[in-house]
Amino acid sequence: MKKLLALTVILVVLVSCKKAEPAPAPEITPDPPKEAEVAEPAGDQCFASRLNGNIVALSFNVNSHQEVNGKLSYNLTGKDKNEGTLVGNMKGDTLIADYTFISEGVSSVREVVFLQKDGTLIEGYGDVVDANNKVTFKDKKKLKFDAKNTLTKVDCPQ
Repeated sequence: MKKLLALTVILVVLVSCKKAEPAPAPEITPDPPKEAEVAEPAGDQCFASRLNGNIVALSFNVNSHQEVNGKLSYNLTGKDKNEGTLVGNMKGDTLIADYTFISEGVSSVREVVFLQKDGTLIEGYGDVVDANNKVTFKDKKKLKFDAKNTLTKVDCPQ
């Protein structure tokens, strides 16, 4: 009987030590790749501000890559009119571009930033630096957007 009991204990120990078969790993199926979101071209957009005899006019086109091309002009009381081209990009709700213009017969390049808000564009201003024949903002994160610099959407000339 002792032999039978010993044999049973040994069998139980051997059976309990037998490694359990691992459960099959769950099958993971990757989601199909998402198609890149393509922003539709916004077409021609025109904005203007007419305040106290000052006129600012901006017209531009945004392509599917959020690249901006257009024209900008400033006709400010007591200053020479300047007008030129705008080349830049939309970054979210902000238009950041280089404004190349001629004033008093001299060609200049100046960085401009406009914040798009409620169907308007508000021009940003702040500290600038002049380097490599181009005026740029020192720190775009510190720009101020004042409501007095607001351009409202207008019909584009045909």
